[in-house]
Amino acid sequence: MRLIPALSLITLSVAAAAGCGSSDDAEDPSPVGRTFVSVQVEGDPIPGGGPLVVGFGDSGQISVFAGCNRGTGAAELVDGVIDTTLATTMMACPPPLDGADAWVSQLFDGLPSWTLSGDTLTLATDSVTVTLRDKEIVEPDRPLTDTDWLVRSTISTQAVSTSVALEQAAPTLTIAGDGTVTGWTGCNEFTGRAQLSEDRRAVDFEPLAVTKRACPPGLDEVESSVLRVLGGRVQVVIDADELRLTRDDGYGLVLNAR
Repeated sequence: MRLIPALSLITLSVAAAAGCGSSDDAEDPSPVGRTFVSVQVEGDPIPGGGPLVVGFGDSGQISVFAGCNRGTGAAELVDGVIDTTLATTMMACPPPLDGADAWVSQLFDGLPSWTLSGDTLTLATDSVTVTLRDKEIVEPDRPLTDTDWLVRSTISTQAVSTSVALEQAAPTLTIAGDGTVTGWTGCNEFTGRAQLSEDRRAVDFEPLAVTKRACPPGLDEVESSVLRVLGGRVQVVIDADELRLTRDDGYGLVLNAR
């Protein structure tokens, strides 16, 4: 396996995708369409502790992450082994996480064998055996409604970012099961209503009622960023305890369950 630097830190480009399957027998278990998280490593440990996260896309793609850079590429699952070439981001990571990428490279260079039993996936080479569990079992997605969400980052068309002002302001959002919206912009309280799509992958926020407290410099920018997103339709993506709300124009918020 070769690690190929991606052209962008934000977007990973893969030249081609290969078919993915453990066997010609359709009844054989397959990891395709699932994501797994390591729960045990026998042999060489993951620098920084991991965990190793491995996702298998429906179109023959694989994604990997062990604490530093993210990799993605085409994968073939044939003859009981994983054969893949990954494109990776090129972010500098502090010790000991800076060794995680080399660990991932060594694992997949070894053409690891794979076995799947229920929700448990095992990857093995001569030097390491990794036991992974289905991510939905290890880290189940939090429900969108009746969860208190805390804003951690803002999304613009250029980047995902945070700031000292945002961390100190700690904006919040709660959507009740009946569609009632309450929260805190970091400076003012707000209330309103929201309508969830049937699949809960989108939310339409009605105009919010916001208190009129004057915001000092810094907090006014935080409030503006929050309210920019919580107006109209936003797309919803939940991954474990993380919620992403994204507008069609690219602006959004990253929130975590409190």
